[in-house]
Amino acid sequence: MLWAVRPGSERPIIVDVDPPEVVVADEITCCPYIEGERARLPLRLPLRSLRWAEWDRHLAAGDRRHGPVLYRPSCPGCAACEAIRIDVPAFSFSRNHRRLLRRTGALVSVEVARPQLSAGRISLYEKHLEGRGLRLADHTPMTPARYRSFLVESCCDSIELRYTLGDRIVGVAITDRGARALSAHYTYYDPELEHLGLGTFSILTQIELCRRWGLDHLYLGLYIEQNASMRYKARFRPHERLLRGQWRPFPRE
Repeated sequence: MLWAVRPGSERPIIVDVDPPEVVVADEITCCPYIEGERARLPLRLPLRSLRWAEWDRHLAAGDRRHGPVLYRPSCPGCAACEAIRIDVPAFSFSRNHRRLLRRTGALVSVEVARPQLSAGRISLYEKHLEGRGLRLADHTPMTPARYRSFLVESCCDSIELRYTLGDRIVGVAITDRGARALSAHYTYYDPELEHLGLGTFSILTQIELCRRWGLDHLYLGLYIEQNASMRYKARFRPHERLLRGQWRPFPRE
């Protein structure tokens, strides 16, 4: 990346890419993934919405997004965060995967729509954090404004996979669309329905959606060995991880 305006200037920092991006935050903070570590996660705001092919390039470079801003871990002295993606044509469902798709798919309906904001979604999101033990000590309750900025607003083409049981929403997956890939942004679901395996079901459903649309990859965000809530992603093999700027294959065990 080329910096049109460098840190220390009173003017905004502009990243010279297409489309240009404004750096809205860049400082060393407590790591959100590994307790006791320090992190640098520069937040960059594209000056317009990204087209599908542009989003593919960002994903291949290791970018993630938080609402309308992009970030990529750039931590001094640490490389624990590894972008991970599934090679969809090479991936095959295991016997357990097929059983889960049949069992849960017979009970849960899947709808694809645009991301939406509602009180029910906010309540389900909070219930998911509490039930999965993901709520931090300094947790701030989700508000409509925070939900919108995190899961509705986007700098790319985003969709909502809505999982319903009867007339009740039991899970939501926000997924980003590229020309050749989908990117799983965030998934939450009712922890009381753990027996349905909604987390795994959601990933398998997104793989199926990639196949239906003829896409090559499903990006799963960051794999972090030291973080139990991020470690599960490595179970989906074969997959690839971005190591020192190169995508490295991890074949089926």
